[in-house]
Amino acid sequence: MSENHKIEVLFQQCYQHEPDVVCHAPARVNIIGDHTDYNDGFVFPAAIDCGTTIAASKREDQLVKVYSHDFGQSSTEFVLNQFSFDTEHMWCNYIKGSVQALMEKYPNLRGANIVVTGNVAQGAGLSSSASFEMAILKTFTSLYQLDLDGVTAAQMGQQAENEYVGCNCGIMDQLISAMGKKDHAMLLDCRDLSFEDAPIDEGLSLLVINSNVKRGLVDSEYNLRREQCEQVADHFNCKALRDVTLSQLIAEKDKLSEVLFRRAKHVITENERTVAALAAFKASNMPALSQLMAESHQSLRDDFEVTTKEMDGLVDIVSEQIGNQGGVRMTGGGFGGCVVVIMPKDLVDTVIEQVNIQYPQRFGLVADIYICHASQGAFRHTEVN
Repeated sequence: MSENHKIEVLFQQCYQHEPDVVCHAPARVNIIGDHTDYNDGFVFPAAIDCGTTIAASKREDQLVKVYSHDFGQSSTEFVLNQFSFDTEHMWCNYIKGSVQALMEKYPNLRGANIVVTGNVAQGAGLSSSASFEMAILKTFTSLYQLDLDGVTAAQMGQQAENEYVGCNCGIMDQLISAMGKKDHAMLLDCRDLSFEDAPIDEGLSLLVINSNVKRGLVDSEYNLRREQCEQVADHFNCKALRDVTLSQLIAEKDKLSEVLFRRAKHVITENERTVAALAAFKASNMPALSQLMAESHQSLRDDFEVTTKEMDGLVDIVSEQIGNQGGVRMTGGGFGGCVVVIMPKDLVDTVIEQVNIQYPQRFGLVADIYICHASQGAFRHTEVN
């Protein structure tokens, strides 16, 4: 049974009629470029073939009724324009925040009957929240034939997360979920939201390995890292660390705390690595990409301090198998979550075997391993870039 058919059956069981629309938004994995997005920098993500699927029908009133199949099989409802933070159903706040942002542009929005399903590992760092936000916005856009483009939708999703949920995330997660291209990664400039698609060679596989070290971005040190970056930008009287060069940073080293220097060093060098990764991708230069991803992980470990011993261990295990034929690094916000690997398809079985043997031996945990494919964003087909 297809995902669409499953959710249509669920919807009929909940509401006793067929849905008007079924919409999907993908999760993402970031190949390189972490903690650069909220510093107006560059990121290099790909939308992947897991995400959030929503079935919905129109209502004539302003009530939004939601059944979530994968968050404890729970139901809730709220009235448009009467938004209050839901402490019982935390997942519902992503819906409320997204719809609230949408209503700033479309104040006459009406309600909906909604069923939500998702197959993104929670807390893994694959951005289930952005997938959820983009699926909700795509659903209301489709239900009510709104003239909403993917970039604007991404900005609304970011606003929902920043202002309603309380996580100071950048724009990357929402934009790749909205605008990703099938079989491609994307170099995204988080300052002007321009992007360039990069084809993923058909001989390569994208592997995501969930360390199963759980993480919670809102409650973690993520927001602290952002504040530290802003402090350094303020020191240089700049809008963001995007505007600071490495030589400028080194020249001011004595005037910054050791921690702030390292935080900024990561962001500045990570931007350079991410732009270089596009060139490596285009030239199919795997040794260059391998080196860039290795340096990225080291920087996230030593300068930004967001890895864990388990993630470092996974990177070591994979590196031993792929050498410079592929790249491996932690991905996402950090403090647990996933490792991303890009490598020749003929090495996949060996890597999976060794992770399944060595990771439990070393850390007492079992990793979940996903062979991913780059997929289409929720809004991509409506636009020409």
